[in-house]
Amino acid sequence: MKKLLILMSIIFVLAACSNSRLDPKPSYGNQLTEFTAADEDGGTFSEKEMKGKVWIADFIFTNCETVCPPMTFNMTKVVDELEKEGVKDYGIISFSVDPKRDTPAKLKKYSKQYGAKTDNWKLVTGYDEKFIRQFGEENFKTIAVPPTAGNDQATHGTSFYLIDQNGTIIKDYIGKDTGDQKFPKGEIVEDVKTLIKEGPYKK
Repeated sequence: MKKLLILMSIIFVLAACSNSRLDPKPSYGNQLTEFTAADEDGGTFSEKEMKGKVWIADFIFTNCETVCPPMTFNMTKVVDELEKEGVKDYGIISFSVDPKRDTPAKLKKYSKQYGAKTDNWKLVTGYDEKFIRQFGEENFKTIAVPPTAGNDQATHGTSFYLIDQNGTIIKDYIGKDTGDQKFPKGEIVEDVKTLIKEGPYKK
């Protein structure tokens, strides 16, 4: 009986010492590199403005004819749920992969089409094509290839990415339904709430 109590105590201590803080996937865990962009209002936005909040990021462009509409619609559902639950200290950031054509005004119009809450949802542009391509590859391990001559459609990943309060990229999620996989709105919302409650990832 005494041994059982000791064993139960050890288990309890281990459980108490372990934290449910989200650990980055092996492919992530690095901090977001520096960037300077223009937001949908024409103001300057950088990674410095992201500190202290939990963010969900994705890559889109306003002239997209395929994956961006369902991705952006799904992102609005995440925002709606977070707002419904009264969650604070979070943000959404959508990086344009067509910076030559996606002006702040176009991004603003695009966001309004989906009812995006722009007080906590930043849509950014204003960098060059080489930058966004390297930025996507280095930070998110994803392709972000702007349109080429003769093709007005960019090529980019469809994932959403979770970023903690220190700018550490934690994990990714599918941004739209794919085959038998459903968009994990509930998981994203719970992960955002967990990071806000427990604080940023610590190595």
